Amino acid sequence: MSEHGNMNIDTQKETFQGFVKLFTYGTIAIVILLVLMATFLT
Repeated sequence: MSEHGNMNIDTQKETFQGFVKLFTYGTIAIVILLVLMATFLT
């Protein structure tokens, strides 16, 4: 039987942190874009 709990998940953690960072920056960019649109297009 194989042992459980000794997998190396450093790559998965780095990838997940990259997705979280991308999502955060993307959300901030969309909010800024909407604020600028609301300011200049009304």
